[in-house]
Amino acid sequence: MNIGIIGGGAIASFLLKEINHNQVPGLYVQSIYIRDEEKYSALTKNYGVGLYSDLSQFLASDIDIIVEAANIQAVRKLIPAVLKKKDVILISIGALSEELLYQNIYAVAEKYKRIVYLPSGAIGGLDLLQSAHALGGVHEVSLTTRKPARSLLDEEEVDKEVVIFDGTANEAIKKFPKNINVSIILSLAGIGIQKTRVKIIADPVIENNSHMINISGTFGTASFSINNAPMATNPKTSYAAALSVLSTLQRCTSNIKLG
Repeated sequence: MNIGIIGGGAIASFLLKEINHNQVPGLYVQSIYIRDEEKYSALTKNYGVGLYSDLSQFLASDIDIIVEAANIQAVRKLIPAVLKKKDVILISIGALSEELLYQNIYAVAEKYKRIVYLPSGAIGGLDLLQSAHALGGVHEVSLTTRKPARSLLDEEEVDKEVVIFDGTANEAIKKFPKNINVSIILSLAGIGIQKTRVKIIADPVIENNSHMINISGTFGTASFSINNAPMATNPKTSYAAALSVLSTLQRCTSNIKLG
């Protein structure tokens, strides 16, 4: 399966290294859409990938699926048009908190018979949550996210943990759009952004981000604790998030589907 990627950042670099350089069976990154071809020209030499700054040419290249690895602005601007031509793996899931954009993406995907894949990113347990809510039986979902205080409080120094947000996922993504995308994928898998509860804690003694998920409903109860290690090449990106994109691509080519 030939892959196109929107964006040339940490996730794109990870996929190029693991797929093209290390040769993941059945996968190959063929094309990358970026704004500045000259800036990323080394990617062609190092990985044999084609670079495009024209969207039409990018979509017309020999690709089967597109990974959006850019930002929310790219989702708004590009994905509705992209879905008319190709299936999409969407990384900037926070964009789907915008109801009109979500409805537009859903409508285009339905009209053109396309699939939008949403990787689990930095969290887990989504398969259980979806199963538990198959008949609407999930009553409560909460997410407690802890992050190093310096990443949330800028120059303010604290000597103990501080709760900087406690509310709904919908409110969280508006106040912390770069820090809480995990709440949106959790909401989409379960009871929605208006009902999913989110707490964000700035902790001065931790180095990595952690997430605690609690679910309750007619199925029973479940709890998941995730402590994310950062990517070695980009500490701002969770390694688990990068792996979830690669795993999604591998599942697309597998004849056996888990879950």
